[in-house]
Parts: sequence; C-alpha cells; structure tokens
Amino acid sequence: MTTRQFSAADHELDGLYAQLAEQSLQPLWELSGLLTEEPRTRAIPFRWPGRELRELGRRAGDLVPVDRGGDRRVLACCNPGLGGAPYAVPTLWAAVQHLRGNEVAPAHRHTPSALRFVVEGEGVWTVVDGDPLHMGAGDLILTPSWTFHEHHNPGDRPMIWLDVLDLPIVSALDAVFFEEGPDGQDGRTGSRSASERWFGGGPGLVPVDGPALPEHRSPLLAYRWADTDRALAALLDVTGSRYATLRYSDPVRGGDVMPTMRCEISRVPAGMATDTLRQTGGRVLCVLHGSGEIRIGARRFAAEPGDIFAVPSWTPWAVHAGTEIDVFSTSDAPVLEALGLMRTQNLTTGGNGGVTAQLTGAGE
Repeated sequence: MTTRQFSAADHELDGLYAQLAEQSLQPLWELSGLLTEEPRTRAIPFRWPGRELRELGRRAGDLVPVDRGGDRRVLACCNPGLGGAPYAVPTLWAAVQHLRGNEVAPAHRHTPSALRFVVEGEGVWTVVDGDPLHMGAGDLILTPSWTFHEHHNPGDRPMIWLDVLDLPIVSALDAVFFEEGPDGQDGRTGSRSASERWFGGGPGLVPVDGPALPEHRSPLLAYRWADTDRALAALLDVTGSRYATLRYSDPVRGGDVMPTMRCEISRVPAGMATDTLRQTGGRVLCVLHGSGEIRIGARRFAAEPGDIFAVPSWTPWAVHAGTEIDVFSTSDAPVLEALGLMRTQNLTTGGNGGVTAQLTGAGE
C-alpha cells in the first residue's frame, strides 16, 4: 500500500507533498482526528441474544464437525461498528462455543489468554496442562496464555458456553503464537482439579509450601458458582446496598486473574439498578440469571440469560433489574491500568450506591 499523497495549490508545496509520499511520510499539519478530547471508538453498543446464540450453536453442532474452524465450533461476536473484524469490542474477542455429547475439541495452545463462563448446563471438562476442570453453570474457568487446553464432553447432552480472549490485544502487539497439542485425547476427569485442591481452600487460606506460582496470572483456574453465589448474597446482606459486585482475583497475590482481562460479576435485586458508569477500555457483559434491561449509551436492551453485550470505551452503562439479575463482566482494565490510561466516571448522582469486593476462590 502506498502512502497517502496530499496536494496543494502552491506548486512547491505540492512538490514537497509528492516527495513525502515517496518516502512514506505524512505532514502532521494535514492530519486531523489523531488527538481527540475524549475516546472515539468505532465499536457500538450491541446485544447478541442468548436464545439465538443457543439455536445457532445447536444448528452448527448438527452441520459442522469439530475439526473445522481451528478444532473448535465457535461463533464469534462481530461488533457491527468494527468493519467486519470478529471482535466484540476492539480489545476483546467474545464468542459462544458449542460441544456436542461424546465429542472432543483437541488440545492446542496459544499466546492469547482465554476464559470460559458457563451460562447453563454442565458435564464438559476443560483439561489445562493436564489438570481436568469440570464446567458447570456459573463457573468461571481460566485457560491462561500458552497453556495446552482441550475440551471433552463424556455425556450425551450438548453444552454451550461463553469464550472471551484478549486476542485483539495480542494481535495488535504482533505477539500471536499457536501450537497444536500432542496426538491423542486427554479424557481425564476428577472430583476436584489440582489448582482447586492447592489454592481453593477458602477465603484467606493459601498453602505455605505450595507449587511454584505461575507468573502474571492466578494459580487458581476454576471459580465455582456455589462460592460466587454465597459471596454475592452475603455482600448484599451485610451492606444493604442496591447491588453488589465481586471481582475475581488471584487468591495468593491478589490482583486480577489474568494480566489482560478483569472478571467481575454483579447481582442486582428485583427493581434495583446499578450506578451508571463509564470507563476507558472495552467491556463484554453476559447475563447468567434473571431479566431486566441493560442501558449502554443511548441504547436500551432487554436482558435475559445467555445474552452477550458489547460496551465500548467511555460509553455509559447500567443494569436495571426486572427480576433479580446476575451479570458477568470482562474488561481490559488491567492493561489500561498498567499503562496509566485507566479512567472511570460514576455518572449517578445521589442515592446509596453498590459495593464491590474481590472473590479469591472460596472453598465449597
């Protein structure tokens, strides 16, 4: 691709512009829109309805074998504002993955980090570097960067779940690597994963002489819904707030579960609403339980289980509960914070706000 050549009525200046283009240079005085008063993003607020995602996943399961599409049967959320790029927001890939009964998605690994959030069903196992992790409704399962992982479904019932990856960030940094896993299938299961036996003992309980901690991410790979549900209920009870938000965190060192993605979950009782917030960076929401309305910018979307939403950077958003609603959230906040670019603003005035706490992976 050639560099854009500007033009001018002045003959000598026009000649300068031609020389600049030949050398792949551009004059700043002719450029506009590089520095803006606030973030401008091409992404738009958007909703992918859970009912349609489940039906389309089922149809794909009938028509497409697992060995097509990178060994995964995945439907990527494509934000209409991003010109066809398969990203929910510019920094996050979000998708639904469908696995039929008695089916295996073979092992591979890649530098983009991934998480799985299960909206409904159970029975699939994700094996991460040999550690089998059962997947059930409300569970958050991590597959960190450059870990071998496969999914296998030993039962007869199909299952679908949300995948979120930091693929756009890693791709923008030209740091994507991919490797197929070893031949054969790892069909291991277990009553409790090794990561949970080591680091899921309970709040504030960590081993004194445990295994070497992985760099940059949580050593706990599964955050169970039973613990999350109990913590949300307790937080609402002790604070009496309009809503409660938990942040999933490293149970040993604190901080986010991954260096590029922040995971949170909010519970809003019936008839209540969260504060209206906005922050730099993109965010993906997914409804686990309940119904209501999610407002993003000027848009108002009905919300029910399985719905996925895109929240672009610096766009106000809030959750309004019809029935009690639980909403999972992933954002690129750790990246923005590490670079000193994170800004947040609460646009709600007055009233008793919600409360936020961290979830480190309590024991059952």
